[in-house]
Amino acid sequence: MYNKIWYQTQEALNSLLDKESQKMMEPHKNQVFIFEMLATFYVKYVQIFRKLENVYDQIVHPQKRILIRKMLDGVMGRILELKNEMVELELTEFHYFDDILQDLKLAPQQLDIPIPRYFLKEKLEVIKEREKMLAQILADIGLDITSMKTVRKTITLDEAVKAIQIAERARQGRLRAMFMKEIYLQEYRAKQSKLLGDRIPNMAGAALCIQKVWKAFHQNRKTNKQREEEMIFLGMIPPPHFDQVSAMLIQAQQVKSQRNEVQIKREEDYKEALVTIKNDLKLLEGPDIKESLQDQIRHWFIECRNLTGAFPDYPNIEEGGSALIFSNKTPQQEEDDGWKMSPSLFLHGMEEGNKLYQDIWKDKDESWNFHQNYDPELIKEEKRKELESEIRVQVDELMRQELKNLKLAVDREKESPAKAPRKGGKKKTKGKKGKRGKKGKKDKDLTANRSIESLYKELVEQGLLIQALKVNLSDYIGEYSYLGTTLRQVAIEPMPSLLDVRQLITLYGILPLGSATVHEKAPLVKSLLLAGPSGVGKKMLVHAICTETGANLFNLSASNIAGKYPGRSGLQMMMHVVFKVARQLQPSVVWIGDTEKTFYKKVPSNEKQMEPKRLKNQLPKILKLLKPDDRILIVGTTQRPFDAELQSFCKVYQKIILVPRPDYASRHVLWKQIIQRNGGVVTNALNISCLAKVTDGFTQGHIVQVVRSVLTERRIWQQSQKPLSAVEFISAITSLDPVYREEEDSFKEWYAKTPLGKKRALALTRGSMENGKDKGKKKEKKEKKKK
Repeated sequence: MYNKIWYQTQEALNSLLDKESQKMMEPHKNQVFIFEMLATFYVKYVQIFRKLENVYDQIVHPQKRILIRKMLDGVMGRILELKNEMVELELTEFHYFDDILQDLKLAPQQLDIPIPRYFLKEKLEVIKEREKMLAQILADIGLDITSMKTVRKTITLDEAVKAIQIAERARQGRLRAMFMKEIYLQEYRAKQSKLLGDRIPNMAGAALCIQKVWKAFHQNRKTNKQREEEMIFLGMIPPPHFDQVSAMLIQAQQVKSQRNEVQIKREEDYKEALVTIKNDLKLLEGPDIKESLQDQIRHWFIECRNLTGAFPDYPNIEEGGSALIFSNKTPQQEEDDGWKMSPSLFLHGMEEGNKLYQDIWKDKDESWNFHQNYDPELIKEEKRKELESEIRVQVDELMRQELKNLKLAVDREKESPAKAPRKGGKKKTKGKKGKRGKKGKKDKDLTANRSIESLYKELVEQGLLIQALKVNLSDYIGEYSYLGTTLRQVAIEPMPSLLDVRQLITLYGILPLGSATVHEKAPLVKSLLLAGPSGVGKKMLVHAICTETGANLFNLSASNIAGKYPGRSGLQMMMHVVFKVARQLQPSVVWIGDTEKTFYKKVPSNEKQMEPKRLKNQLPKILKLLKPDDRILIVGTTQRPFDAELQSFCKVYQKIILVPRPDYASRHVLWKQIIQRNGGVVTNALNISCLAKVTDGFTQGHIVQVVRSVLTERRIWQQSQKPLSAVEFISAITSLDPVYREEEDSFKEWYAKTPLGKKRALALTRGSMENGKDKGKKKEKKEKKKK
């Protein structure tokens, strides 16, 4: 089954690569056409990525997995390159593909980029060991992770007395209510017995009354059941036992664990076969390879002497030795005319992988390989090339000496003394020494005599390396923006939806950190800023990046580093230790909470002692030192970006993402899912649409806080007799302050002052001016025609 999916995906990728290679050669000037072309490629690559990720997770054949992994990383990188092209073209981080999705007959949910499962699967043991070490260090210093999660806020004596009084009055009220109910029931029974005491019971009338009640009850139950079945059929409500774990799901989990075991076993067998087959080839075919190489090189000697009258010079080791003789190079030329897509660092690798698939796997008969073990013939072909390159080095040494002897014997030549120093190259070594000296001076290691384990322990003890919360990116709930394209058509810049933000976190944070290949070649994002009001989930997104990639989390917030590593030398040592550990144990996330404090325009008097601007001059220097092979991401979060110096702020953070308050669609999904996750049951009595409408302006944090305050253990237990209603949640949310429209507008105004925001505004004004000119020209033409 998955081989068939792989075949279909490779065919789709093959046709897409052909189309893209044609489009890259053609210059274009129409911006709308360019964006549609880029967006179409982007959407199609996302669909291929989703299928390849699933295929890579399911297939167990080790050699197929190597090729699929190469293609998967290539597609990931190409998606990031196309995203970068669209950002530079439209000058915005958020794009809307309504027309393209309609043409391709895709739902918006199919644009969601999956997080490859191999990010965590391949380093699960490393992550477990690191978590174990972190827990041990915290336990040694008296901080337990489990106890840290159950810490409650301390209250004053007056507040404690007030809480006890409220509980006691409630208890007394409940007792009084029960007492009054018993009195009422006694009086009611006495009254009924007095009324019915003198009557003679009518058996026929009693039977008729019972029949009426029973038939009404039976018919009512039957009608409700039919209505429920109809709603389930229409997809308006979930079927019964929807939330329960089915037997099929349990079986699927077991199959998944078995598949993982088989994948690991196949990988181990494949690695062992690489060694054993190479050793066998060395014994059986090594002498023949050596002899054939010598014959080829001798033939080259004779051909050169026949053509030129003298023996050739043997290529140096640095040039590749005798391999240089048989290599061919074909230079390519490109003309620059109009807009062209930037050269890709991933297309060549994908084309090579696609060619390998077409040559090897497409029409390969695998009827003999039911258990999907490795193919020994493919290993032999691969190891023959390795063996040939190893033997070539030995053959080159022998043939150099043989060429020297031939020159002495046939041409009676002697080696000129001027050629002797070529091997040594004194001038080159001096240059290298000079470079090494400079490099050593520049990259001075302040902790050369200390181990990474000791530095790791020091950072944990200082509270600079913290435990990331176990939060998946899928827990960041929201809905797509369905009005983005419509608003842009009327020159209104829409606020992004929560799932737009989630997608950017995947593209800029998770995919590059999870894959070393993607991080080295894709457009490099070293720093990321999440700006938005309180409660929209900025910190949650930081923890989600660490959870999905297995990254370490360093906390360099101004409040966290206050008083630690004092002085200029202490600050230098702190940054050195943090980034040394971050590089050695990558991937790593360096989080700076309330990052506007680091770039304050004016430090408040009550915060001067904290020295919040300590990192202001250090961060730009560190960003320059980060290289593509350093999987380190600096993430800042802020709810007051307007308090920071804009110029220095934007120099540090390459990508700025506005995290908005949820819109109606997102609030509807949030209410429903958060209630269910906290033990609530959504019934017809609970009007979710009403809750979503009434809570306009409230954030995800507000909704979580309200749901947890309402759904106590007692209330969850009472749901079977008293279903949840919207009134309970509305009364609880009245005490909270929403995010007003003015605050949201202030974030928009601030973002418009950032470099990308300025470019976007300038492009929009130019476009409107051009449209105005076009309309003016049309009016003039109409007037001339009338005259």
